[in-house]
Amino acid sequence: MKAVEVDVIQKIATDLFEAERNATEVDKFVDQYPELDVELGYDIQEALIEKKCKEENTKISGRKLGLTSKAKQEMMGVHEPSYGVLLENMQLNEGEPISIAPLIHPKIEPEIAFIFNKEVKGPSISVTDILDATAYIAPAMEIIDSRYRNFNFTLPDVIADNSSSSRYIFGEKLYKVEDVDLRLMGMVFKKNGEIIATSAGAAVMGHPARAVAWMANKLVERGQTIKPGEIVLSGALSEAFTIEPGDHFSVSFDGIGSLEASFTE
Repeated sequence: MKAVEVDVIQKIATDLFEAERNATEVDKFVDQYPELDVELGYDIQEALIEKKCKEENTKISGRKLGLTSKAKQEMMGVHEPSYGVLLENMQLNEGEPISIAPLIHPKIEPEIAFIFNKEVKGPSISVTDILDATAYIAPAMEIIDSRYRNFNFTLPDVIADNSSSSRYIFGEKLYKVEDVDLRLMGMVFKKNGEIIATSAGAAVMGHPARAVAWMANKLVERGQTIKPGEIVLSGALSEAFTIEPGDHFSVSFDGIGSLEASFTE
């Protein structure tokens, strides 16, 4: 890697770290750094995670998928998903009010969480391999919060920004993956008691485990794997909805229960 690339990686990672810490927006970086592509985006993501782990005294707890729906990919002009890293200090506890004060412009998405009991290492991982390595699944919600002004970014930008990761919460009751049909499992997402979205597991690349398999096969290109004990959020089953103080969201899935979250200033 060239010295100039290392400088760009560290500069953008630092800018994104400070933007999140201070809840301030930044403009997308591709305008300033035309060399910023997907691979460089993942280099920046890794540098950002390393910085967060060190300065926030936390560690990696898992991964998350982004851009798993065809609609989102077409909107972004891309043909594949992205992934980001989950950290222990991003996890929220079920039932505790969540303050949005530290966030810039938070949105929330319904997800299915996979918890692994085996290492998953590409490059030829299949849906069956993912299901075999999954200890449990659970309903989940991810709070995303792009550091970019007005959520305006390109694919390399959002990858650098850890795929808009911010916070996540998943149900305390865990379920065996073999007890449900993840593809056909229905989902109902509510805001303040009103239904805002309905969907099924197949909304995530035809099967949520297919998105996780895609990620495992991409991770190995960078010498990484899904580790035992890690959690993976497999991708949003609906669009993301803006969070305001006082909002209450709930998600329920056929066969694996429900999850709720309330938000304050």
